[in-house]
Amino acid sequence: MPDFGAELKRRRTSVGMSLTGLAASVHFTKGYLSKVENGKARVNRELAKACDQALGAGGELLALATESASPARRNAGGIVGLPDSGRYFVGREPELEALTALLLRPDEARVGIVHGMAGAGKTVLAVAAARRVASTFPDGSLFFDLRGHTPGAVELSSGEAMHRLLRLLDISADQVPADEDGRANLVRDQLRGRRMILVLDNVRSAEQIRAIVDSETSSRILVTSRGRLPALDDAWHFPVGVLPLDDALHLLRSVAGEHAPTDEGIATEIIRYCGQLPLAVRVVAARFVAGGWTAAELRDRLADETTRLGALEDGERSVSTAFTVSYETLPHDQRRLLGLLALHPAAAAETGAVEALAGLDTGEADRLMDRLHDANLVVRDERGYVELHDLIRTFAAKHALPEVGPDDREAAVRRLVDHLVAMTLAADELAEPYRFRPATGLPASAALAFSDSDGALAWLAAQWPVLADTVDAAARHRLYDRCWQLAFVLRAFFFREKLFEPWMRTHERALEAARAAGDPSATGMILNNLGMACLEAGHVDDAVRFHEQAQEQFAVADDDRGAIDAMSSLAWARLYRGEAEPALTELTTVLAVYRRTGRTRNVAIALRGIALVSAALGQFPEALAAAREATELAQLPIDRAMSANCEAWVHFRAGRWDHAESCYRHAAQVADDAGSEYERARALTGLGNTAAGRGDRQAAARWWAEAAAYRVTLNPAVLGEAQYRNRPTCEE
Repeated sequence: MPDFGAELKRRRTSVGMSLTGLAASVHFTKGYLSKVENGKARVNRELAKACDQALGAGGELLALATESASPARRNAGGIVGLPDSGRYFVGREPELEALTALLLRPDEARVGIVHGMAGAGKTVLAVAAARRVASTFPDGSLFFDLRGHTPGAVELSSGEAMHRLLRLLDISADQVPADEDGRANLVRDQLRGRRMILVLDNVRSAEQIRAIVDSETSSRILVTSRGRLPALDDAWHFPVGVLPLDDALHLLRSVAGEHAPTDEGIATEIIRYCGQLPLAVRVVAARFVAGGWTAAELRDRLADETTRLGALEDGERSVSTAFTVSYETLPHDQRRLLGLLALHPAAAAETGAVEALAGLDTGEADRLMDRLHDANLVVRDERGYVELHDLIRTFAAKHALPEVGPDDREAAVRRLVDHLVAMTLAADELAEPYRFRPATGLPASAALAFSDSDGALAWLAAQWPVLADTVDAAARHRLYDRCWQLAFVLRAFFFREKLFEPWMRTHERALEAARAAGDPSATGMILNNLGMACLEAGHVDDAVRFHEQAQEQFAVADDDRGAIDAMSSLAWARLYRGEAEPALTELTTVLAVYRRTGRTRNVAIALRGIALVSAALGQFPEALAAAREATELAQLPIDRAMSANCEAWVHFRAGRWDHAESCYRHAAQVADDAGSEYERARALTGLGNTAAGRGDRQAAARWWAEAAAYRVTLNPAVLGEAQYRNRPTCEE
């Protein structure tokens, strides 16, 4: 078979064409063509095609170039250039298996994007997967660092990336076209027919690599990036998150060796403060190897948000620097949003809360959140949440938030607090429509967020920790009215779920806010709620004290409604302190007021109290009449459950076992319909007590065990069923 160069020269001279003339026709240099003819340079497909057309060879020159180039191409393409995946590549086995499988699937797209936040270990995972499959790619495996996010380095341009790839594919420097289109053509030509694996690491944008990944080839191209690179339409995506806790601990021990913390608890705390981010774990491990720190000291440095990022650098590696590279590529509006997200009380924020923080309409907020999501600085999920990793949140608070002006920050907090107060009011109005709420002056648009009470309760169950922290945030920013209003509205949910610690914590802060606002009526409302919390928790004397203080504040405010509510609450506290007769007197007084003012739900509550007091005094007919009227007046499922249990308790105290059992069974069903585990556990405990009263210890044990399975606390200080159940004679 003739050599391409010799055949090219023969055909050129036979038609009387000079090298200069051929160079002008094919747009390659005269010097390069001379080297091709003399066998000193390899020909590529584009040049062969151009020469074939210029000399009228009818495809013969092109065919000759393809045949003669194939052996050389295979020989040159056999480079194995993948780096070591690392001695301390631990964990990630499920991800490694999945990524390997994707690379080997013949029906999968040729290009995959391994993406995740800075320091997640994308490169080592991609390299490990490429090494696993390298033997199935006989034409070689290559690794290129595009330097898209390397601190202090200039990222490779598309043209430079193609130049480096072509040189490794055995294309001499003088064969590489000067323009990007020429290089792209040559890259596509060189990859066509090859079966290689390319790892394009540290890519910032799709444009950096588009000419490479668009090639028609049997090769596989694995791209790593901090961004999702959504513009690469045909690529598949492989997100990389943080390490599972056990794998992160394994990594710490592997790198630190004998210097690793021996205290399992402290080691776990350190890993959690590192956010289980591989880069952070490696830096901490290096600190242990270098010495000078005890595990407890380093744990304390990491626990403090003001020193955490400083502890996560070792002179050459820095979590903060890694994040900074990503942050500095953002335009101003995205930087602002990232900073404002640090003001949200939790790492995960609902989309509506983000819109409120930023003061943007839905479309613009969506655009910014999508860009931050694409950059892997936040995670946006299908539930409608935007979440920051703990370390990125710390970085945002330290670096991004200070770039937001103080007036902008304060306005953002005000908008967020107003939004959350409005949402909580809307949820509470659906969950408990007959309850008194203070006027806030906020628009009712938030009511559209929930379609029914179940949705409202589900939102409160998911959001109450954020709302409790928002009470603190409102107080810190001197939004005193919003602070006590939010705490007040949360009380109903806290009562329903028996969440005593956040109930008391939020109301203690709200009490400070109400006093700072100089509002005696608000102060009375919060004191009254604090008394309810103490009573439900079994601190009866504290409850009496708070209710008495509430009465004093309502008197100062000349608030008759508040005063009567405080008297009602105080009567309940007296009941549980064993002061039945004063309690009955006060409940009778408030009942008359509630009847006169048409407050039906409060009428039912007062009647339940009268039923319990009357039963304690042995006045069973009066007790039963009050309990039955409370049941008739109950407006909500939870009220019906409480009233049914109250009526059952009256029968139980009177020794009417059949009636008590029937009423408790009914109460258990009503409580189940209301979704109240507390009231159902109370009813089941009552059934056990009833069986025990009859002398059926076996049935009693079954009912009590079923009640205990709900894992709710039935406090004997405020619940007759629990008090009876805990008597020594009821021991199983």
